Formats: sequence, structure tokens, C-alpha cells
Amino acid sequence: MASGSAPPAGPLADLHPGTLDCVHCGLCLQHCPTYIETGRETSSPRGRIYLMRGVAEGEIPLGEVLAEEAALCLGCRACETACPSGVRYGALLERTRARVAEAGLDERTSRRIERFALRKVVPYPRRLRRLVSLLALGRTLGLDRLALRLLAPDLRDLAPDVPPRAERVPLPPVTPAEGARRGRVGILIGCVMPELFGAVNAATARILARNGFDVVASTGQGCCGALQAHAGDAHLGTELLARNAQAFAADDLDALVVNSAGCGAFLREAGAHLGEAGEALAGKTRDVCEFLEEAGWRAPLGELRLRVAYDDPCHLVHGQGVAAAPRSLLARVPGLELVEHAEPDACCGAAGTYNLIEPAMSAAVLERKMAALAAVDPDVIATGNPGCIMQIRAGVRRRGLRARVAHPVELLDEASR
Repeated sequence: MASGSAPPAGPLADLHPGTLDCVHCGLCLQHCPTYIETGRETSSPRGRIYLMRGVAEGEIPLGEVLAEEAALCLGCRACETACPSGVRYGALLERTRARVAEAGLDERTSRRIERFALRKVVPYPRRLRRLVSLLALGRTLGLDRLALRLLAPDLRDLAPDVPPRAERVPLPPVTPAEGARRGRVGILIGCVMPELFGAVNAATARILARNGFDVVASTGQGCCGALQAHAGDAHLGTELLARNAQAFAADDLDALVVNSAGCGAFLREAGAHLGEAGEALAGKTRDVCEFLEEAGWRAPLGELRLRVAYDDPCHLVHGQGVAAAPRSLLARVPGLELVEHAEPDACCGAAGTYNLIEPAMSAAVLERKMAALAAVDPDVIATGNPGCIMQIRAGVRRRGLRARVAHPVELLDEASR
């Protein structure tokens, strides 16, 4: 925009300053999964920023082109890691998706189902529990895969594994520290985690306690709002985030420990959404492996003779800058061999609900990941995000691999029992 000209007045005018941070160097291109798959400039971070800027300046309409590209982006934020100019692409994408949703530009059936689930089911623990119970019954009767085979054959491998009821019990209000007490930490229970990954929450509480921390499952907490914000429902995402900020502020905590990479990244950026209350929450939020590495692992570890391929969740490595801590903790386990594969920090294609909304691109992105993992043939694939676990499990099933997929805390729990 020329000096002295009128400020931007397009539908994305408030995003304009952020788009100007992009210097068009193109270093993001080879890190962008959708650009790698399509080769299209518009399907790259740089290309999408051009579109955002064009809409902000009123040069192009807020229409189908930007709506399609905003939806096709995985939001993996690998471009942020590669960017020399510090472009906050993730924030630009979320705000663009919010405007697209407000304008009613993406009304696909899958998107409507997503909105209903994220607004009316996921934030409500009882409703989500009933839904998961129905999924468990359907799995028992074999109806889930039959329905997917008939209605959505491309998604049949993505049907979640519903754990036994014994793993779907709430954490106690406080899990007391073992041995000399080192501090008091909160744990984010989450929305999907208690129902589909209760064992991960339980393992997280146990290893924190074994390392000397009282673990508090604060009352009043719930869905953090990350899924809603990523899907363009900024208002609900901020509302849910505010509830959690209030819940955790009520407890005297040294840290808030999170075992879901996407949730952790959202909480660590709470200041951008909530101001001062959000800054307090963000300042205390730590990924579980990051926290234990910083605090210093204390619990004895037994032998695990396993070849483990660690895979970086996008919102942990790119959103939070945590890569070394999970590897360092796993490397402490006697007998455990860490094996590197060729695509550790590339997106797996899960991206929240992306694999349900854009199944073709999600499958293409996953295929590159699974080829790299198959080449090293590990006993276990470890990754620290529930969506990534489900996505990679689907990839293991499709390829017929022998590896099991687990959260790093599950392996640390096994070794420290």
C-alpha cells in the first residue's frame, strides 16, 4: 500500500498488518504439505497470505477461492518454523477461517456436521460420553465399520478405538506426590482425552506423581476451545478458553501440564485471546514431557526392549517449539532404542477435524508419513497428540504395519512402574 493512501477497508482489513510481515522469500514452500502435494502457489502459505492481503485491500472479494484455500490448509504451522520474518501464520489462518464462516462460504455437509459436533457435543462431557458409549456399542455389533463402508468408505480406517469402560473413569481430584514433594501441578483433562485416551491421562498423572508432584484435576475445566478456534468458530473457542482460565486460576498451581499438543499450543497463546487473564494461563502451561525434562526426571526406570520411532506433533514442534524433551526422556529408558525416520516433523494429516473434512488431502499427506515410518519398521510409534495417534493408527492399519501407536507418557509409565 502506497504511503499516504487510505487504510485497507476490505473484509479482512484487521489482518492487513500481519500479512505485511511476509517478505515473499518462499522458504515456507517446501515445508508446506499442501504445496508439496499440489505444486500450486495458492496452496502455499505465501500464496494464501497474498489472497488474505488482496481481500484486506479490497482488490479481490472474500469468496470461494480464499474459502477453499483456507479450508485446504492443514494449519500445521511448519511455515512458522521456516519463516525468517516471524509471520504468525496460524493466527492469520484462524481469523480468516472465522470470516469465511461468518460469510457462510463453506456450507458442505461435512462442515455442518463438524459445526454441530464442535458446538453441541464436544464441549459437553455428558453428551460426549453418551456418544462414545454409542460408538462402543456400534463397534461391538460391527455397525461402525458397516456404516462407514456404506456412507464414507474413505473414512473407514479413521473410526476411533473406544477403550474399555475401565479406562474411561475420571481422574481423582488430587493424585498425591510419591516420595519427597516437589510441587503442585494441574492437569488439563480435555474433552476427547477422558473418553478416548483415558489411559494417557492416567499415565500422565502417575508419572508426575512418581516424580514428586501433586497432580490436581481442577474442577470447572473442560474443552479448551482449540478445535473450535481452528475450525473458524472464534467466539466459542474464546469462550471455552476463558472458562478454563478461570478454573485454573482458582487453584494454586506451579504449572498446568498438558498432554495434547493442539490444546497446549492454544493455551500457550491464550494472551492473544483473553488479555491479562490469558497471559497468566499461558505462562503456566507446559507440555508434559517439556515439564518433566525441565524439572528433572527422578523416578526409577526399568528396561523396555523396544525400537521406538518418535513422531513430532505439529502443534508441539511448530506451535510450542518442543522437540528435544520427548526424545530425551525416552532415551533415558534402559533398553529403549530411538530410531529416526525421514519425516519426523512433517504433518500426518490429522489436523484436528481436517481428516474428516478434507479426506483426500489428509490421506495423501499421511501416505508420505507412513512410507517413512514403514522404512524403519519400529515396534512403537510414539507421538504426543490424540489426533495424531488416531491418524497414525489409521495409517498403520492401512499399511498392515506391526507397530503399535502410543503416547510417550504411556511408555514412560510402563518403564517407571
